[in-house]
Amino acid sequence: MAGRRRMSGSSMTAVCLLLASLTACGGPSPADTARHQVQLLLDRRAVAVLHHDPAAFADTGARAPYTDLSAVPLAAWSYRVTALRRSGGTATAEAELSYRLTGYDTAPVTVARTLTLSTAADGAWYVDSERPAPKTAQQLWDQGRVTVVRGAHSIVLGVGQSEGTLRAYAGLAERAVPAVSRAWGEDWSRRVVVLVPGSLDRMAALLGSTAAGYRGIAAVTTGETGGGRAPADRVIVNPDAYGVLGPVGKQVVLTHETTHVATRAHTTAATPLWLSEGYADWVGYRGAGRTPDEVAPELQRAVAAGEEPAALPADADFGFAGDATRLAQAYEGGWLACRMIAAHWGEDRLDAFYRAVGAHQRRAGAVEDALRTVLDTTLPEFTARWRAYLRAQLG
Repeated sequence: MAGRRRMSGSSMTAVCLLLASLTACGGPSPADTARHQVQLLLDRRAVAVLHHDPAAFADTGARAPYTDLSAVPLAAWSYRVTALRRSGGTATAEAELSYRLTGYDTAPVTVARTLTLSTAADGAWYVDSERPAPKTAQQLWDQGRVTVVRGAHSIVLGVGQSEGTLRAYAGLAERAVPAVSRAWGEDWSRRVVVLVPGSLDRMAALLGSTAAGYRGIAAVTTGETGGGRAPADRVIVNPDAYGVLGPVGKQVVLTHETTHVATRAHTTAATPLWLSEGYADWVGYRGAGRTPDEVAPELQRAVAAGEEPAALPADADFGFAGDATRLAQAYEGGWLACRMIAAHWGEDRLDAFYRAVGAHQRRAGAVEDALRTVLDTTLPEFTARWRAYLRAQLG
């Protein structure tokens, strides 16, 4: 035809190579087609979750986890297929699940999931099962039906717990949030999410860990650390250890963990654990009416024996799986350091010191610089004052 010329064989080959990722010069491959179909299936599954449509969810395959998470208030829920392994009429998909709790998460929580699928007589794909990807943490709904209790400042989600028990947790959280704001200020979300699994083992599963590392630990806080807004903190309770605490102890623990939520955006790689844990304990015990010897019995024994520590607690001292006495002394030492700052320099300076340390990009020099600029002292002088404070308060 006028104005056109035929492509050479080499030109045709080049075009095919250029378009191979999209068309493979003969249309999508069976694997690409299957992956696309599975993605569309999971898109429909996500819409059913968000629209609270159990019938539409059932149309995509297995009813789990919808039946267990149907009470959870979700602002977002989506899947992204990252890999698909097909064998005839069955397949295994690896996917990223992203979700947000309504009113609490400022950015999605993203977790890895594994789904098994099969085809029906009409060739359509259906989900047979969905579970956490290997070596990843469970989500609460992986452990059973989630019960939800809402407060003005908190939401408590539990599995294997009565609604009355969860309401008790919510009451503690409702007192914790304003207590933290009175100490830290209001430049945080002033909301907290509390997860209450059925046992220590299930708490560990939510953390992707083993129970041995958390035995005796009443609660932990998860979330992103390091400058910027914290998208999705969770306070995860160990019901076995938490249950043996008295009323004051339960409140202190939940206020401590809520403090971590409030301070997260200012807690960075530069922040030593003696400061982050000590500050959280300081807020937790603030106004609790507990004396130093009641809060720091292990350090009191050390001081009485003339064995008070020579230096502020190191990060390694806070290992949950380590020596229990060493761990207790680390928490007590951090608390007393923050208590000393509040008593000698004032509570406003304590908050300013915390923020100044976290503003650094790395650990080296961060504490020293904040001591100099905020408290007008040096690390050796501060450590000597802290050791004298231990002897005065606990001797």
